[in-house]
Amino acid sequence: MDSLQKHISVQTQYIPYYNSSIADMARNMVFARKIRGDIYHVTGDVHYIVMALPAGKTILTIHDSVFIRESKGLKRIFFKWIFLKLPVRRCRYVTTISEKSKNEIIHYTGCDPSKVVVIPNPVNEHIYYREKEFNTTDPVLLFIGSTPNKNLDRIIQAISVIPCTLEIVGRIPEEHSLLLKKNGIRFRQYLQLSETEMADRFASSDIIIFASLYEGFGLPILEGQKAGRAVLTSNISPMKEVAGKGACLVDPYDPESIRSGVKKIIEDDDYRNIIIKKGFENLTQYNNQHIADQYVKLYEAILNP
Repeated sequence: MDSLQKHISVQTQYIPYYNSSIADMARNMVFARKIRGDIYHVTGDVHYIVMALPAGKTILTIHDSVFIRESKGLKRIFFKWIFLKLPVRRCRYVTTISEKSKNEIIHYTGCDPSKVVVIPNPVNEHIYYREKEFNTTDPVLLFIGSTPNKNLDRIIQAISVIPCTLEIVGRIPEEHSLLLKKNGIRFRQYLQLSETEMADRFASSDIIIFASLYEGFGLPILEGQKAGRAVLTSNISPMKEVAGKGACLVDPYDPESIRSGVKKIIEDDDYRNIIIKKGFENLTQYNNQHIADQYVKLYEAILNP
């Protein structure tokens, strides 16, 4: 935000109703019609608000299409039209965080590809680097998330024979809790961490394990790189593009591949140091100023057509 405010006066508005009922959505649209500005940028998961704003002056940010992928029946139809097709059709530009997300938006809406602009997420400024000797005998593996796409069940299988401590940030489903205990895996759980507390978890870890089955982007990859930790992630899009050469890439559907990757990071000092170094180099394209400049360029395209 600070980087943008150097160029453009930014006024943040929050919708008054957060339920997804038709009545509350209608109230939010009435509220949105009263907002005045030269550019309108919708960044939250209230995509339908775009339909109450001037079409030629509005940008919509869509992080991913998981809400379509994970819904069925009438709910899927509702989400597809009200949260995706109609908002994308109305706005001037859509921004999204990866080529994968862009391709999904085009697939679901049939919009002109030139309308969708890829601008990645910046790295959390709270994440910091702290020098730490890698623990080869009992490394701490940091795992973030609890939804099915995060792939915790296969990760548990993968590390069941590796001496380590798994730190899980998020809710642990009962079946995964039983699986952790059955395999004798030492683990710690953290819930509702502040940004500062989350940064401390990165700094205290040895490996960031992020072998997801699906992501719109994969911000923990960059956060792990900024913290100077070894990152293991999936060899599928968009994770492999986000990571660049600064991570160990594995097949997220194969526990043996995940296991081999973790062991390589633990046992091969040279390899581990290389991916950490490449991770720092990868971050240059994700700094706040670089990303803010891309948004300013898009805003100027609206102001000066």
